[in-house]
Amino acid sequence: MNLLQTLIFAIIQGITELFPISSVAHGVLTPYVFHWNLDPEFLKEHFLPYVVMLHVGTAVALLIFFRNDWIELIRSVFDSRNRDARRLLLLIIVATIPAAVIGAVFEKPLRHLFSSVTSAAIFLIINGFFLYFGEKMRNRGTKEVTDLSVRQAFIIGLFQSLALIPGFSRSGSSMTAGFWMGLKHEASARFSMLLATPIILGAGVLEIPKLAKSGVHGLFQISIIGGIFSGLFAFLAVWILMRWFKKNEIDAMRPFAYYCWAVGAIVLITSIF
Repeated sequence: MNLLQTLIFAIIQGITELFPISSVAHGVLTPYVFHWNLDPEFLKEHFLPYVVMLHVGTAVALLIFFRNDWIELIRSVFDSRNRDARRLLLLIIVATIPAAVIGAVFEKPLRHLFSSVTSAAIFLIINGFFLYFGEKMRNRGTKEVTDLSVRQAFIIGLFQSLALIPGFSRSGSSMTAGFWMGLKHEASARFSMLLATPIILGAGVLEIPKLAKSGVHGLFQISIIGGIFSGLFAFLAVWILMRWFKKNEIDAMRPFAYYCWAVGAIVLITSIF
C-alpha cells in the first residue's frame, strides 16, 4: 500500500466504520473497485493488522467525541454514588465479551474471508436486508441505555459479533439489536458507538504488534498516517450519524439498506461477469 492508496482507504474506512454499511466490506471492496493489484500475501497476512491500525484512529475519534461519557465512566470506578455511569460501564463490559471471545476463537478462519470480494458483496447485501427488516420488526423505542438489563446488553454484544464477517456492519448490527431491546434510535446509536471503542482498541493491542513486525518496508509508518486521516473522517461521520438518529426515529436505517443493496449487487455482478 502506497501513501495515496492509504489516504483513500483511510477516508473510506473512517466514514464506513461508523455508518452501518460495514467498513470491513469496504476494506475488501476498495482495492477491487480502484483496481489495486495488491500482493495476495499482503491481503492474507498483513491486511487485517493494517485495517486495525486505521480502526484505532476511529477509536481515538470516538474517545474524543464521547469524552464526557468516558470521563464519567472512569470516575464511576472510584465513586460508587455515580450509579448511572457505573451501570453503563457494566453494560459496556458485558456487551463487549461476546465479540472478544468469538473473535479470539475464530480469528484464523475469519481471516481468509478478508480477501474475498464475492463474500464481502454477498454479506453486504444480506446486511442491507438485516438493516431494513430489522428496524421494521421493532416497536418504537422508549428506553435509554441505562434502562437495559444485563441480558439485553449481552444480546446486543452477540449481534455486534456479526461484524467479524466482512459485509456485516458492527454499528448496524448492534444498533438494530438495540432497537429490538427497546432503545430509542439515538440511545441505540450512542451505545453502539461506546461499544466500538473497547473492541477496536482491543483489536489494536493484538494486531498492531504484528504490523510492526511484518517486515514490509514502510507499512507501519504509512498505516499510522492512515490512522490519523481515518480518525478525522470518523469524527465527522459520528457527528453526522448522531444528528441523523436524533432527528429520525422511523426508518432511519432505510437509506443505509438501499446503499448496501446497490453496492453489493453492483460488485457481485461485475465480479461474476
